[in-house]
Amino acid sequence: MHTAAAAAGSSLFFAIAPGVVAGVVPWMLTRWEAADPSWPGPLRMIGATLLALSAVVLVQAFVRFVREGHGTPAPVAPTERLVVGGLYRYVRNPMYVAVVGAIVGQALLLGRPVLVVYAAVAGACMAAFVRGYEEPLLAARYGEQYRAYRRAVPGWLPRLRPWTSDTAG
Repeated sequence: MHTAAAAAGSSLFFAIAPGVVAGVVPWMLTRWEAADPSWPGPLRMIGATLLALSAVVLVQAFVRFVREGHGTPAPVAPTERLVVGGLYRYVRNPMYVAVVGAIVGQALLLGRPVLVVYAAVAGACMAAFVRGYEEPLLAARYGEQYRAYRRAVPGWLPRLRPWTSDTAG
């Protein structure tokens, strides 16, 4: 896939998937209004920081799909190569982790427990999707390369040191 097409497809998918899950649905649940004006300032700051960091991680992961994978995260336009660089050297699912982080960040920023519940439900749905669809698909598509990567890099909690294909884990 050409870089321009991959970038366009990834941008569209960014708006559709994480844009809806971490943007539209939280807005529908809260209208982005703080629940309690006395909600502690430090919690709001932690939430804002988590939200900003999650956005950076998400954008970096999408860019990695275009540059390294020559494709998109969308199942209809998959990558030509397995994406294992950048943040993917620490955790297999940085996009999903970032989406849940963004929702939790909004919960803390706005003082809205409903978003914590929503983050848990969204995270559980993502984990089920990864286990039931993505992992079998990647194993079929990339074979031993993916299986070695999966053995070495955790799915949800990042490694402390970056993995490389020539390290044993």
